[in-house]
Amino acid sequence: MVRPGRSVELLEGELLDEQGRELVRARAWRLRTAEIELTPAPAPAPEPPPGPEHGRASAFFPTAATVGYHTAIEWRFIAGGFRELGPATVWMRSRVALVPGEALSPLERVLVAADSGNGVSAALDFASHRFVNVDLGVHLHRLPAGEWVGLEATTTPQPSGIGLADTALWDERGPLGRALQTLLIERRPD
Repeated sequence: MVRPGRSVELLEGELLDEQGRELVRARAWRLRTAEIELTPAPAPAPEPPPGPEHGRASAFFPTAATVGYHTAIEWRFIAGGFRELGPATVWMRSRVALVPGEALSPLERVLVAADSGNGVSAALDFASHRFVNVDLGVHLHRLPAGEWVGLEATTTPQPSGIGLADTALWDERGPLGRALQTLLIERRPD
């Protein structure tokens, strides 16, 4: 607990390696929820993209590993694909638990999926460029439900070597929020 509060709290966690070096740091704001009357009423939420049953599998981009993230997730593309440059719409479902023996919550499923925006909507060929995710910001306006997470993602590279992946997040009930990834883009050595 970094900042306690009755309505808003800031939480922080870190993952360390065996030598005590920080590998990952995460921060989360936890907000109190309460039903409120909104006048005027908000516009109806847009419908989610066609469900995962309407998607298609897509060959993953080449990797040296036979087992990894690419095999831990079930992918169903509505538009785009791993080997197609440009924006993509995809449904994702985790096949494995992050911690053995512990079921993933819908929120954990969204956080796993949110990190895939730049991977599914690459604007440059993975064979000639690499993309380092510098950060990941996930902003939700409601708690997620279910196993499937939808992403509508666009990656925008710049000649400066900096890029941004912008991803709308969905579950089968409708929109959830957005994820943003700052990217360091480099040309792979020949």
